[in-house]
Amino acid sequence: MVLKVFFPSCCASAESGILIGRWISEQNSAVILAVVHFPFIPVQVKQYLSELQRVTKVSVSVLGSWSNSKQEKEESLSEFLEDLGTIFSHEPWIQIGKERDSKFWSCSTLQKHSNNPKEEEIILIYYDQRKVMLSHLHPPSDTASSTDHRAEDASKLSAIFDTVAKSKILFMTDRYDDGPIKMTHWQSDGVEASIIVELMKQASVPACMLLAFLLSLVTAVCRSRLLKFWPLSFLWSKLSTCEQLGHRLQHLQVISSNRKAQNQTQLMRKANIFVSLLVDVALGMLLMSWLYRKNRIGHLADTLIPVADHVAEELQDLLQWLMGAPAGLKMNRALDQVLGRFFLYHIHLWISYIHLMSPFIEMILWYVGLSACLGLTVALCILSDIIALLTFHIYCFYVYGARLYCLKIYGLSSLWRLFRGKKWNVLRQRVDSCSYDLDQLFIGTLLFTILLFLLPTTALYYLVFTLLRLLVVIVQGLIHLLVDLIDSLPLYSILLRLCRSYRLAAGVKFRVLEQQDGKPLRLLMQINPLSYSSVVQTYRLPTYSCYPKDSWISLCKKLFLGELIYPWKHKGEKQE
Repeated sequence: MVLKVFFPSCCASAESGILIGRWISEQNSAVILAVVHFPFIPVQVKQYLSELQRVTKVSVSVLGSWSNSKQEKEESLSEFLEDLGTIFSHEPWIQIGKERDSKFWSCSTLQKHSNNPKEEEIILIYYDQRKVMLSHLHPPSDTASSTDHRAEDASKLSAIFDTVAKSKILFMTDRYDDGPIKMTHWQSDGVEASIIVELMKQASVPACMLLAFLLSLVTAVCRSRLLKFWPLSFLWSKLSTCEQLGHRLQHLQVISSNRKAQNQTQLMRKANIFVSLLVDVALGMLLMSWLYRKNRIGHLADTLIPVADHVAEELQDLLQWLMGAPAGLKMNRALDQVLGRFFLYHIHLWISYIHLMSPFIEMILWYVGLSACLGLTVALCILSDIIALLTFHIYCFYVYGARLYCLKIYGLSSLWRLFRGKKWNVLRQRVDSCSYDLDQLFIGTLLFTILLFLLPTTALYYLVFTLLRLLVVIVQGLIHLLVDLIDSLPLYSILLRLCRSYRLAAGVKFRVLEQQDGKPLRLLMQINPLSYSSVVQTYRLPTYSCYPKDSWISLCKKLFLGELIYPWKHKGEKQE
């Protein structure tokens, strides 16, 4: 049977002593955590290990001895190391030695309590203790197609990573401590610390308390009954700005919560939300500084009215073209004139409304620009709402044309069933047979003929205004895609993958250091980082979709039948 010994590379130059770590009997593996130097008192070592087991819940014990013979190997030291196996009774007793003037290591096992000791093939695996402790091992992403063997390998690696990670308190002692036990591990030369990080930790407590108090006030205002009355409740449910503000309010509540993260996933989620908020606000401040520099707000207000007038004139020319003979098509003149004048009157009302609001446009844009300090996503949502308000007449044209077209489509389909002696059973939701008399067939024929000859005129208006509506929807969709990208992108995880890739581990790989007959096989364990696509997929933040998710077939069906597409923003469409 193969015995696997995981040895920390930081202990390769440690002085002689005993090896402490965890024995994993299921894998026939030993995970070495530290080397305890001579001199020591065995009773104190046992007391320290029992206290360590109580705190870390990891069965840490003395696994063997370590000999670093820089000079001639003394027989007394060799005998003493072998006798330690009787004091710290562990089966098997692992003996690892660094031979003088040789790159090869000696590694053997003693089984004093076994009647039939067997020689075991030993594999000595070096690992970077710091990287393994700080890394988080992710399970295979494609669990559906992964085999049982792959899942078993992942569980074995997880046991090794968990052993090192849970023994963090063991690495908090260094050689400068006055304790009776001196050890070598990755922090034995000094515990890693940062003054900036410690100051930030101290400052985060009052900052979080102040933020939690302010959020409680904002939440109380949002939950007040005033916002539940019309029209405030209607605006809160329809405007994407209100939805984004509510979404960011939830993020702030997560960050300011005094509840400690239970696992690595929750910790990464908090960090991703915090970095996302910082980047969002920073981009918003840059946008605000750009808008208020060189009076760009005034130039934008002066440009907005001529653009609105130009759009209205183009719509008027389009309607005049439809009221004639568009593309040489002969339309029903009476219905064509009624629809054209109806839509022209709406455009006239819209132009009057725009010119009535023109003195206040600059002031409105000035106050809207201040909202960029809340984040770039809030500014983009306000831009989307402004586009929706400025194109409200196009939305009305689309609704009128769609309703009229839908009425004729459903009327023609119902009358077509009349010719075939069928009818729609509302109670059973199916088509049943039915007998009609002569008068019903005559009236049905007249209505079918009228609707059929009026359909091309209605369909042309519906087609034109649907294309205009789709253009507005595409522009708003691109804006909300950018908002969703900023909201959901795990920036902290991506930066962690870029700067410290070992923190996000997908697995390990082994590199052969040396292999010789009669000597233990020496391998180097290296961490395989998680791919960028897996990082985004694993740590992507939940967002609120701007529009319901429809398939292309469902969308084409709605367009053909005249059903409304995306009339308003749907609240509560949460996407993971």
